[in-house]
Amino acid sequence: MNKLKPRRGKSTFSHPFGITFLKSNKGSLTFTKFVGMPEPFDIRPLKDELPSHFADRVGQIYSQSVTSQHKKDNGQFFTPTGIAHYMSTLVKQTKAKLKILDPGCGTAILSSSLIETLVQQNDSLREIELVAYETDIDILPYTHTVLDYLGRWLKKNKVKFKSHLDTNDFILENKDCFEHSATLFSEPKHAIYDIVISNPPYFKISKEDKRAIVAKSIVWGQPNIYSLFMMVATKLLKVNGDLVFITPRSFASGNYFRAFREAFFQEMEIEQIHLFGSRTDTFDRDEVLQETLILKGKKKQSHSQNYPIIVTHSSGISDINIHTGKIYNASELIDFNSKEKIIHLPTNETEDKVIKLFKSWSGSLHQYEIQISTGPVVSFRAARYLHEQYTDGAVYLLPLYQLINTSKMQFEWPVSKKNKPQYIEMCTETEPLLLHNKNYIFLRRFSAKDDKSRLVATPYFADSSQAEYIGVENHLNYIYRPNGYLDRSEIFGLSALLNSKLFDTYFRTFNGNINVSATELREMPLPPLEDIKQLGTQLMLQSDFSQTTIDDLVNNFFDIEHIFAYE
Repeated sequence: MNKLKPRRGKSTFSHPFGITFLKSNKGSLTFTKFVGMPEPFDIRPLKDELPSHFADRVGQIYSQSVTSQHKKDNGQFFTPTGIAHYMSTLVKQTKAKLKILDPGCGTAILSSSLIETLVQQNDSLREIELVAYETDIDILPYTHTVLDYLGRWLKKNKVKFKSHLDTNDFILENKDCFEHSATLFSEPKHAIYDIVISNPPYFKISKEDKRAIVAKSIVWGQPNIYSLFMMVATKLLKVNGDLVFITPRSFASGNYFRAFREAFFQEMEIEQIHLFGSRTDTFDRDEVLQETLILKGKKKQSHSQNYPIIVTHSSGISDINIHTGKIYNASELIDFNSKEKIIHLPTNETEDKVIKLFKSWSGSLHQYEIQISTGPVVSFRAARYLHEQYTDGAVYLLPLYQLINTSKMQFEWPVSKKNKPQYIEMCTETEPLLLHNKNYIFLRRFSAKDDKSRLVATPYFADSSQAEYIGVENHLNYIYRPNGYLDRSEIFGLSALLNSKLFDTYFRTFNGNINVSATELREMPLPPLEDIKQLGTQLMLQSDFSQTTIDDLVNNFFDIEHIFAYE
């Protein structure tokens, strides 16, 4: 599809499909002419068709006209009508006049569905103002067509409608939300919206990106753009305004989103979170493999830690309206007094019981003088010092351990595999990257999304190598006692727990991605250290480190067979 091009000397833009419109200094589009468009764009609403259904059809036509790479570059994943309708039902507003914000609107299916629902729910509704943001120039004619029909549909329903389509970057245009000298947001000049509904773009941005720079108070590392959308939208809401977003669930944990969670919980009370059992069903048209959730919140002037949150769950879209759910107190799902403020999201009774068990434990790695760190060897940076085979020569080679050397309860080295070095030179340049050879637990930092277990822990003992130092690649975390040694019972006990179904179930309640963060594991509650040692001793006596043995041992030791009895 061709990009829009300005006519020389004028502020008018023409599109090859036949729409002519003006672009204001602020980037908003005011359409001045609409003429018949050639196929495949010349699509008209069906008789009595709802605007949301029309928006969905228009969106499918647009999707067929652009490449998958184009959608990926723009972070576009169009919302199916079933999800759009469900998100809309979460909003309850009885005002006669409403102002709605839809950042990253696409073909405006969320706005259309929301407005349809509001009209049906609220007999007193008389006026709606919609502000929609969209930066993809190619999709603008499609969006305008939908908004035009939405306006005509509202006119039939005796509701006044005003829409504003803004092509500026949503984050940068509202950068006054950010206070540069503090870690939180300052109050923007115009918190004017009653409702924000959004399926924001999803993609990572670098810390040098302009949006990351203006949002630096909530950014750490490489942020995902959707969290910036959520925070800006929160600040633009009126007090008691409603926010509904569908996003990845990755913001629930991890260092990258810690500052975001801190700021978000100071502004917003979560009222409901809806989870999906299927990763592929939510955005199946775009073949998105992403764990997503729907979040409904309300902006509050005073901040409480004692309010109800409904957690609902469906397999996918087909059963979204017959979901199961449970009400929790916010403090049951979020430890507001912790540094991380991780959100736990149980999807069934088993996970609910597991969370309660972990909350009953008061131990931690830090309390037991145990630390977890990430392997310091970054392969591509140290490539000139890494070797696949051992050779006698001028260089002194030490063992290098990485993912292929680790599996559950089993360590293997060396492993001969192309492009997987097993040795690292000892020299002045690599000295800062080396670790003393002592007892460790290696823990994989990444897993495949379809792996049966997210946590893969491997006991490692110093007598596995005669070397004084070892190299550990940065796809592994390593657990150790900085001022001493982990004894064998501690290593086997901790490894058994981390590899158990119990710990994997708990981990999945807050981690929705493939990363196993050292920060998250530092926060994880642990049973008493003496229990960990006794568990390790029992496992050593078994001399059987299979998954079945580990799970039976852990479940029997903590008397929790009942938790998994009905799965």
